[in-house]
Amino acid sequence: MSDGTLNILVLHGPNLNLLGFREPEIYGKTSLDEINQELMRIGRERSVDVKCFQSNHEGQLVDWVHEYRLWADGIILNPGALTHYGLSLLDALLAVKKPVIEVHLSNIYAREEWRRTSVISQACKGIIAGFGKDGYFMALKELIHLLRR
Repeated sequence: MSDGTLNILVLHGPNLNLLGFREPEIYGKTSLDEINQELMRIGRERSVDVKCFQSNHEGQLVDWVHEYRLWADGIILNPGALTHYGLSLLDALLAVKKPVIEVHLSNIYAREEWRRTSVISQACKGIIAGFGKDGYFMALKELIHLLRR
């Protein structure tokens, strides 16, 4: 944030590249590209640079956390299934010491028992779950507010 512009890194975990196709009754009909475009639009309106990436591989997500640690002021993360076992991703988030908001499209607490445990949460300022694509936009607005406070 050296010039006053905030930088937000958005990371999407496994299977989120299938949004709009995969179980639309649970995850919605909006594609990941549409979500990313809206996040970048909201960012531009607020003088925030938003970079979005998706991977089905935990190591790639860890690499992006490392690579963008000096650039990013904060991180929005939908870890997908890595929520429940992504310990190397958790370690990366803890190491970079950036504010993180965890996002889930569905309400993970209203689903199967195994979905209710997040190892990632201990590295996060908060969790937004159950609001579909709007959860990402809520997370971006809250992270901007948090960083500018």
